[in-house]
Amino acid sequence: MARVKFGILGCGRIVHRGLIPGLRDSQYGVLHALASERPGVAQEWAQMHGAAKAYDSYQAILDDPEVEAVYIPCTGEMHHRWTIAAARAGKHVLCEKPLALHVEESREMISACREAGVILQEAFMWRHHPRARMARDLVRQGVIGPIRQIVASFSFDIDRNDWRLNPARGGGAMWDVGCYGVNCSRFFAENEPIRIDASAHWWPSGVDMSMRIGLTFPGEILANIDCSFEQPYRCQAEIVGEQGRILLEDAFVPPDNSVIKIKRNVDGATPWEEIPVPMANQYAEQVNDFCRSIAAGQLVDPGEDGLANMKVLELAHATAAARG
Repeated sequence: MARVKFGILGCGRIVHRGLIPGLRDSQYGVLHALASERPGVAQEWAQMHGAAKAYDSYQAILDDPEVEAVYIPCTGEMHHRWTIAAARAGKHVLCEKPLALHVEESREMISACREAGVILQEAFMWRHHPRARMARDLVRQGVIGPIRQIVASFSFDIDRNDWRLNPARGGGAMWDVGCYGVNCSRFFAENEPIRIDASAHWWPSGVDMSMRIGLTFPGEILANIDCSFEQPYRCQAEIVGEQGRILLEDAFVPPDNSVIKIKRNVDGATPWEEIPVPMANQYAEQVNDFCRSIAAGQLVDPGEDGLANMKVLELAHATAAARG
């Protein structure tokens, strides 16, 4: 399979730390062009990272006939505009989470990509790591019995001047890190929730600083998700079954020596069993799966449905906001 040439709309932290190294380590993707609306930044980054082209506007990347796919890491309020523009330019789209800030925007993005015949994938990199798939296989094999609960936590203490405290730009703990917990719950439940509840602590700017989301899936599988911009760093997921539990530490940012922890009993006396996981760059695996999807003409992981995730997030946010 020929390598897909990527253009990146923006030069931020996630690009430098995540996708560019992922492209470098991937089998099927290659960095071709970078764009920044800050004059000179794209040229500097292109030299640093070996990109063939550098542009001072996002539109210029879409006008580049050699670019086959774009990565959109811009702030949330820009995802809708640039995904639709990319689709109309015939580019496949790997869009950072959250897919959009409203369900209707997500529908329009999906419709535009479908009409253009291009792939749209939301960039939840964690689910492409071997550990996520190994853990889900263990659940499917019944190693811990039927699932009763999924618990996901993601929090850190944010700089109070960070743009993610601006509601107009898609700020808030739920949009930034709570979306991982929702995605994780849907990934392991392999279903969509039938009941949603949420409450939050709000910052004066109007964004949620901490949020708790409760989901109920068919079969009375419960999920408890918490996220925060004002708590110590936590990042883990636990899948609890009737005969045991699986623990994923650093669930969404697995280290090189990551393991799956399992307790296969109900009394807690048995020590944790650790299952080693192959080393992998989750951004590279995300790129590889995205490129496979382009070759196949459809997402290789059908459960990776950004619209479904957006429906849960929008309702959770509205529920928490109504409570004040």
